[in-house]
Amino acid sequence: MAHRNNDGSGGGSGSSGGPLELGLLRTFLAVYRCGAFSAAARSSGLSQPTVTGQVRSLEQRLGRQLFERVPKGVVPTKVADELAAEVAGPLDTLAAVAERGSAEGEVPPEPVHLAGPAEFLSVRALPALGDLVERGVRLRVTTGLADELLEGLRAGRFDLVVSAVRPRGRTVTAVPLMDEEFVLVAAPAWAERLGALTPGDPGPLEEVPLITYAEDLPILRRYWRHVFGRRLTAQAAVVVPDLRGVRAAVVAGAGVTVLPRYLCREELGSGALVALLDPADPPLNTGFLAQRTGAPEREHVTLVRERLLTGIGPG
Repeated sequence: MAHRNNDGSGGGSGSSGGPLELGLLRTFLAVYRCGAFSAAARSSGLSQPTVTGQVRSLEQRLGRQLFERVPKGVVPTKVADELAAEVAGPLDTLAAVAERGSAEGEVPPEPVHLAGPAEFLSVRALPALGDLVERGVRLRVTTGLADELLEGLRAGRFDLVVSAVRPRGRTVTAVPLMDEEFVLVAAPAWAERLGALTPGDPGPLEEVPLITYAEDLPILRRYWRHVFGRRLTAQAAVVVPDLRGVRAAVVAGAGVTVLPRYLCREELGSGALVALLDPADPPLNTGFLAQRTGAPEREHVTLVRERLLTGIGPG
């Protein structure tokens, strides 16, 4: 049996040899995925000092720093990213085998780590997954931008990622999840002032305040290019890094924006927002559901994946 230090960490230091203990790697991966020692301790059933000690022991063995402390937890270093990518698959496979071999109800299955855009997860995904919680599925949800979330998927931090861009490379597989239709919208007062618009003439929109979620107006620029056949050069009047906030500002009369139809369907139905155009060929964006290639089959991950694929309707 390996010697254990008083802090609960496995024995060993920077000068010791021999293979790394699986327990250290499991604890490292828990911290990597949870983003905090305290959360990793809760998910692992260990004390926080034990988790801290084991991570320090692993850092000593490797001779490298794995995490940097920040106010809300820890941020992995590049070394941690590389280590997680190397060990996540094998450790997940061992965990899946252990779950199958345990007595029913003795050990709860690991949570399903789902990531994606905050608006889509809140409005579409979580309502579709609600009843799975009654069936014992535990969810850990992370929001963010596609590129950083896909990197987390490759490194094993997430089980499933909803991505607005198609993932590249052989380490991730992705299937189409839904098509988002984009709609040019404004409050009724602005719609009345603008009057009828046509795809051939966006001129009346030149003096209207534009509301967007990023300074470079990505969705608006795409709409202008696709529908009007022109390059949008205006600056945003209001920038809110959440499309739900953009929607709220436009409903309040701040200006004009472009939103996915699923996010403004209720407001369009009630009259709080008005579609300024109804083009025959509206811009569409395909969302993808991504998973690590060769990831071990876990029942609850499969349940969540299948529910998303069957329970999310058209955009």
